[in-house]
Amino acid sequence: MPDLEKYEAVIGLEVHTQLLTQSKLFCSDSTQFGNPPNTNVSAISLAHPGTLPVMNEKAVELAMKLGLAFNCDIIRNNYFARKNYFYPDLPKGYQVTQHTTPICKNGKIPIRINGQERNILLNRIHLEEDAGKSIHDADENFTCIDLNRAGVPLLEIVSEPDIHSSEEAFAYVTEIRKMVRHLNIGDGNMEEGSMRCDANISVRLKGEKKLGTKVEVKNLNSIRNIKKAIDYEINRLVGLLEKGETIMQQTRSFDASNGMTFSLRSKEEANDYRYFPEPDLAPFVVTEEQINAIKSSLPELPIALEKRLMNQYSISSEAAKIIANDKETASFFEHIAQLTNHSKAAANWMIGPVKSYLNENNSDIEKLPVSPKKLAELIQIVEEGKVSFGIAASKIFPLLIQSSDKDALQLAKELNLLQEKNDDALHSWIDEVLAAMPEKVSEYKKGKKNLTGLFAGEVKKKSKGKADMQAVMKILSEKLNQ
Repeated sequence: MPDLEKYEAVIGLEVHTQLLTQSKLFCSDSTQFGNPPNTNVSAISLAHPGTLPVMNEKAVELAMKLGLAFNCDIIRNNYFARKNYFYPDLPKGYQVTQHTTPICKNGKIPIRINGQERNILLNRIHLEEDAGKSIHDADENFTCIDLNRAGVPLLEIVSEPDIHSSEEAFAYVTEIRKMVRHLNIGDGNMEEGSMRCDANISVRLKGEKKLGTKVEVKNLNSIRNIKKAIDYEINRLVGLLEKGETIMQQTRSFDASNGMTFSLRSKEEANDYRYFPEPDLAPFVVTEEQINAIKSSLPELPIALEKRLMNQYSISSEAAKIIANDKETASFFEHIAQLTNHSKAAANWMIGPVKSYLNENNSDIEKLPVSPKKLAELIQIVEEGKVSFGIAASKIFPLLIQSSDKDALQLAKELNLLQEKNDDALHSWIDEVLAAMPEKVSEYKKGKKNLTGLFAGEVKKKSKGKADMQAVMKILSEKLNQ
């Protein structure tokens, strides 16, 4: 095994996110995902002679929005360049991108690892057009090309080599995806290819300043795979150094089926792309008024939202982080919190039963069949001791999902789920449990006090969850300590 403790990983990430515009970056073709192959095309995206591109202003606005959210400097004077690299699925044979003048420079992305916060420094965020898609498994003799994606506007978010572990990379990409969704800039759907990541990885002895030879792992399509690919490469690179072998600068890919990377080609340098200003697109200038207008339109950003939820509703940092991860979820939670005084309980419901339901059904909060009002009513009857949390979560909540016309208390009454507070009934259940477990009662009286939980659990079973457990614990204590 390579001695990883002697080495430091140095990682830079290039994250590409498709922008939620209705049309492509330089023409009016649709960007809708899932249309039949080669239907989101036109003479411009097919590069017919005599056609000219026209810039999509919405894409520029969305780029600035993300840049401002990440504390970037907005570059006032911009132009596009041609990147001369053969893309088989771009009919022009080159890509239009920003090279010398990225629209956003510098900036930082805050991440949190094991409770520790730090900023990952950004180099740039720039606009470019996406390539189409080459499909190699649809025909055994030919590669098929789908040009629907060709020309879709992309933002490329380029970090400095400021990441030092796969955990930091995981947190960094998670924050980017959270922000693009929060600002409604992109959907962050890595499985559909609308967000992708390339990782530049090198290793060096701890304390060294000079960067090691880097490799690039291309087109990582899930945050989990980013972490796995980085871990594999760090181990591979350290292993080569420990054996005294030379690391080759190269482009690699990741095979998710075996968790290994493999070489694609030797790595190109920037000068191999022969960038020059795009002659068919005029330079564009961003004004101070445009920047100020976008600044004023920014919503409350995730970290600020998380801190406010903690302070305003006295909920835990973990709960606030999960709820603030999605602004619609945060809005749903705040709606509940306005309808009940039990905001901590509301947070527990959001990160517990509600989140579990959404995950199991691959759904989101907007599609939850239970309204904030109905959920607030359910929380209220639990906090009032009318039903236990377990009964509420396992029996009443699923019924609320199915029957939107009934409220929680109605369902609890109809199903005879209201907690039993009658002392006679509680005493009867407790007496039956203690009578059935004389040896355990004897052990308790000899000092094994943790058996109280066992007795209480048996009472809960006997009552089918209807016993008021606070009252049960009190009566058990009285009976066992006589």
